[in-house]
Amino acid sequence: MSRPMFDEMHASPAEVRAHYQRYADWLAQQPPEVMAARREEAEMIFRRVGITFAVYGAKDEDGAGTERLIPFDLIPRVIPADEWRTMEAGLVQRVTALNRFIHDVYHEQEIIKAGLIPSDQIFQNAQFRPEMMGVNVPHNIYSHIAGIDIVRAPNADGVGEYYVLEDNLRVPSGVSYMLEDRKMMMRLFPELFRENRVAPVEHYPDLLLETLRAVSPATTAEPTVVVLTPGMYNSAYFEHAFLAQQMGIELVEGQDLFVKDNFVYMRTTRGPKRVDVIYRRVDDDFLDPLVFRPTSTLGCAGLLGVYRSGNVAICNAVGTGVADDKSIYPYVPKMIEFYLGQKPILSNVPTFMGRDPEDLKYILANLQDLVVKEVHGAGGYGMLVGPASTKAEIEDFRKAVIAKPDGYIAQPTLSLSTCPTYVESGVAPRHIDLRPFVLSGKDVQMVPGGLTRVALKEGSLVVNSSQGGGTKDTWILE
Repeated sequence: MSRPMFDEMHASPAEVRAHYQRYADWLAQQPPEVMAARREEAEMIFRRVGITFAVYGAKDEDGAGTERLIPFDLIPRVIPADEWRTMEAGLVQRVTALNRFIHDVYHEQEIIKAGLIPSDQIFQNAQFRPEMMGVNVPHNIYSHIAGIDIVRAPNADGVGEYYVLEDNLRVPSGVSYMLEDRKMMMRLFPELFRENRVAPVEHYPDLLLETLRAVSPATTAEPTVVVLTPGMYNSAYFEHAFLAQQMGIELVEGQDLFVKDNFVYMRTTRGPKRVDVIYRRVDDDFLDPLVFRPTSTLGCAGLLGVYRSGNVAICNAVGTGVADDKSIYPYVPKMIEFYLGQKPILSNVPTFMGRDPEDLKYILANLQDLVVKEVHGAGGYGMLVGPASTKAEIEDFRKAVIAKPDGYIAQPTLSLSTCPTYVESGVAPRHIDLRPFVLSGKDVQMVPGGLTRVALKEGSLVVNSSQGGGTKDTWILE
C-alpha cells in the first residue's frame, strides 16, 4: 500500500508549513524571468569556478572522460531548529557508537563474543583489515569525518519521520557542494539571509582542520596536516583541492610523500617536511603498495608501518570501511544499545538481509516492491528499484541475488520526501535526501545542515550526482 508523499514545504496544496512561510511569501513575489536569470548566473559561476563532478564510464564524442556540472537548485531545503536538534543528537549518538564498534572489531571484539553480530559478517567483510588488529589510534577514533545519509518518509500516521539510509565512514564526499551552494545562495539572494535566521555553515573548514589537528600524534604544537588525493582524474578532485585551499594546507599525491626513519615526509621546494596528519581521499587498498595493492602508485610505500607505530595519523583510519558496509548497517541500532546503553534516536530503514534464509525468501517473492542493494555498492550503482524496473531487469537481478544471497540487502521502497525544485517545466516536487557531515576529534561536532541532494528526474528516487542528481542549499533556522 503506497503512502502519501511528505512535502517539505507544503502541509497540503493550499497550506505552507510554518518554517517555510517567510520564504514562500518571498518566492511568490519573484517574477519567473528573474529566477530564470539567477539560475543561469549560478550555472555560469559554477562552471567558471570549476565545480564539476567527473562521471566514471561516461565519454564525450572524442572518447574523453566527461566532467559534468552538478545541477544546483535555487529553492532551499528548510529545517526548523527543533528538528535539527533531534537529528544532531541522533547523529552524535550514532557516530560515537560506530567508532566504538570499529575499535572493538580491531581489539576485544566484545560485540562478537556477546553474539550480537555474526563473526563472519566482520572477518569475511571485504573492508576488514587484519593489519589493524591491536593497533591503537589517537582517542580511539576511526571515522573522523562521517557522512550520514538521512531521508524523510511518512510513517504510518502520515507524519514525516527521519531515517538513516546509510553510513559513509570511509571517504565521504560532497561537503564542498554544501559550502559552495551556501555561498551561491548568499550571492544571488542576499536579502533572504537578512530576513531569515539561517545557521551558518562556512566555518566547516575550520572545524575540519581542528578535528584533524586534534588527532595528531606529534609532540609538536603546530602539526603538519595534508590532504592526500588520488589526483586530478578522481571524480571528487575539485573537493580535495577546495578543502586543502580552505584549510590552508598542502594538497599532495602519493608521489609527494616518502618514508624515512619511521616518519612520513613530503617533498617541498625547501626540502623534506615531516607530515603528522594525512586526511586521505584514497581507499585503503591504494595507500601502501608494500601492504595492500602492490601495483598502486596512489599511496606511499611504508606508510602503514609508520601509522602502526603511531608516528602519523591517517583520517579516516585504515580499516574503517568494516562499519560502512550495507550488511553491517542493520546492526547499528544494536551497537548503540550495546556500547552506549541508549535507545537509538534516529531509526534505520527496515532491512532484509539476503544472508538470512527467511529474509531471502521474502526478498525473492517481493523484488518488484523493494529496493535491493549490493552490500558493497555505492553511488546508486548495483541496485534495483523494484517499482521502477522492467520485468526483465527484475529477473536479471533475481538471478544475481540467488547466485550470491549474502551480497545483497533489501529495503521497502520509501516514499522519500519531496521539495519544490526548479525544473524545465517550472517549480515541481522532487525527491530529496540529506547528508550531514559529522566530525569526531576531541569532541563530536558538525555544522548545522548538510548536503541536500535532489533527484531531478520526475518520480526518480536516485539522488546521486553520478546518476544525474542535483543539490540544494540546506537551511537550519535558528
